[in-house]
Amino acid sequence: MRLVTPGDSAPASVNKYLLPHETQVITVRRHPAVLMLPVGLVLGGLIIAGVLSNTVASDAGPVISGIWWCWLALLLWFVWRVAEWSVDYFVITNQRMLLTTGLITRKVAMMPLAKVTDMSFKRTIAGRMLGYGEFVLESAGQDQALSAVPYLPYPEQLYLEVCEMIFPNKNPSDD
Repeated sequence: MRLVTPGDSAPASVNKYLLPHETQVITVRRHPAVLMLPVGLVLGGLIIAGVLSNTVASDAGPVISGIWWCWLALLLWFVWRVAEWSVDYFVITNQRMLLTTGLITRKVAMMPLAKVTDMSFKRTIAGRMLGYGEFVLESAGQDQALSAVPYLPYPEQLYLEVCEMIFPNKNPSDD
């Protein structure tokens, strides 16, 4: 997790969505575990392409080319997913939470901290082993643009930081 000091600036892809009077508190990129499925598909596709090239289509040149072109398309899809992951951020300011996603079509989901009525996080077995979790946010009223944020790193620490912001200590002398 990257705690941001007031003098620090957010990534350019996020900074343009912050209001002039907001101070950025936390900025995190989604956990790399979000890329587990694409990595598995690329590696599985490589194994399948290699096996097919050596067995089924050992004497058919165009078939072998087609197999490897398909794998190349899968590899390009993987590169696209990595590029998308690299620009996705979860940002918490002193007033709201933002989730920015998308490489070409940018999507910014937002929820004011004052509107959060309940917040929890979930951790699957894989999440506990790899160090990620999912925030589940609820607010009074209608459906919100930001209701779940999967694949967040350091979920316990992040959860405590956000809870401290939502429910600040009203009587600091009790510490």
